[in-house]
Amino acid sequence: MKALILNEQRGLTLVEHPKPEPGPADVVVRVVQTGICGTDRSVLVGKFPANPGVVMGHEAVGVVDSTGSAVTAHRPGDRVIINPTLYCGSCQTCLEGHWDFCANKAGTEVGLDLDGAFAEYIRLPERFIHAMPEEMSFDRAVVVEPLACALNNIEAGRLRAGETAVIVGGGPVGVVCALAAWHYGARVLLTEPDPYRQELCREVFAKAGADRVTVHTPDDAQLARRGDVVIDTVGNLLEQSLAYAANRGRVVIMGYNSKAEATVRPLELLQRGLRIIGAGDYNSQLFPKAIELARYLPLEELVTHRFSLEEHEQAFAALAAAPGTPYSALKVVLAPDPAGAQR
Repeated sequence: MKALILNEQRGLTLVEHPKPEPGPADVVVRVVQTGICGTDRSVLVGKFPANPGVVMGHEAVGVVDSTGSAVTAHRPGDRVIINPTLYCGSCQTCLEGHWDFCANKAGTEVGLDLDGAFAEYIRLPERFIHAMPEEMSFDRAVVVEPLACALNNIEAGRLRAGETAVIVGGGPVGVVCALAAWHYGARVLLTEPDPYRQELCREVFAKAGADRVTVHTPDDAQLARRGDVVIDTVGNLLEQSLAYAANRGRVVIMGYNSKAEATVRPLELLQRGLRIIGAGDYNSQLFPKAIELARYLPLEELVTHRFSLEEHEQAFAALAAAPGTPYSALKVVLAPDPAGAQR
C-alpha cells in the first residue's frame, strides 16, 4: 500500500508499505481521508517528537476492510471513525478509569510511534473503531477526533452556560472549540491574527448560526480580562491567555508545543484567583459523546482543501508548515482516493 512515513530529515516520504493484516481482535480500515492535525505540523517543524519511519496521521475515517476472528462489532463495508487515543485497559491508571493517562503509552501513539493513517490502510484494535452515523458524511466525521479534543479541554475548564469563553487561535481546533463552547451555551470570543483565517472563521460561524461567537485580533482591547474560561489552542500563548482571563478565570493549555516556555507571576495567580489547567489527552469515554455532538454541528464547513497522498507537500504548504509563510486553508485532509472521499 502507499503510505507517508516520517523521514530522518523531519519530512514526509511516500513509500510502498506492507498492508497490515488483522490480529484476532483487530480491524483493518481502508482509509477514506485523514485530517492534518496541528500536531502533525509540529512534528515536521521540530516542535513535537515522533519516530522516524512511522506512518504519520491519526484523524481518520474509512471503511472496514477486514476483521480478526474475535471481532464482533464491525464487519467489512462498515463506515467507521477511528479513535487514535489508545490505552491498555489493564494498568492501574486505566483500571481507575483515567484511560487518557495510561501508563503504557510507549508504542501506542498513533502516527507518532505507531503506524497511522496517512496511508491506504490502518490497523487498530476493535475498541478504537467506532461506527459512523448513517446520515453523517465523511467530511463531517473526519473532524470528530478534533471535536473530542475540544470537549476534553472545555470540560477540564468547567465551562458553564452563560459564561464567556476566549478561544486563542483560529485554526481548525480553535474553530471546533468555539463551536462546542457555543453549543454549551457560552458567549465565545475567538482570537486569530491571520486575516485569511479570520474570514474563514466568520464564514463557518455564520453557516452554523453561531450567533454568540465573535472573531477578534489578539490585541483587541475587548478581550482583556473577559474570559471565565480561556483555551490556548496554540500551546505557546499562556501569558497572553492569562491577560484574557477574568478574575477567578480558568486558563486551559490545549496546544502541543514541546519548546514553549512562559513566565508566570504567582502573586497574580493568587490575587486574581486564576487557575491554569492542563487537560492532557481526552479520555476515550468522550469519543462517543463527540460523535453524537457532531450530528448537530456543521463540522464539514471546516474542510477547505483535499489532497492526495502524492500531493502531501502542497497540503502542508497550505497550512503554512514553513515558518513565516501565510495560511491558505483551514482544515486540510489527505485522501488516498480524493474523488471518493466525500461520499
